[in-house]
Amino acid sequence: MKYLCLIYENEKNWESLPPAESEAIMNEYFAFTEEIRKNGKYVAGEALQPTATATTVRVRNGKVSTTDGPFAETKEQLGGFYMIEAKDLNDAIQVAAKIPSARMGSIEVRPIIDFSQEAAKREQAAGATA
Repeated sequence: MKYLCLIYENEKNWESLPPAESEAIMNEYFAFTEEIRKNGKYVAGEALQPTATATTVRVRNGKVSTTDGPFAETKEQLGGFYMIEAKDLNDAIQVAAKIPSARMGSIEVRPIIDFSQEAAKREQAAGATA
């Protein structure tokens, strides 16, 4: 099953880190990514630009409006993600706990819906009732 590990932390903390410390953390990220690639759990992952580069899009009554920045002010911001393959939630939690930012922020782990499986279940159910 696929899980999305959303990485939240205070981006202001990154700005105040000495270069050697931020480089050490990034090296931890590179090692973590290599580890989950090797063990077959890596599906995808990316870091995001700071929230100052974000644009929030809304459509109301057919009109598109945009706002600079994130939707809500929070102490922690979404900074990146990993999509992983895990046998169950406990396995996904074990992987998420190794993400370096889990020590400074939080990692939200969410299962991904596989719509192809959902469609197959519906087709199978429809065939059983016919």
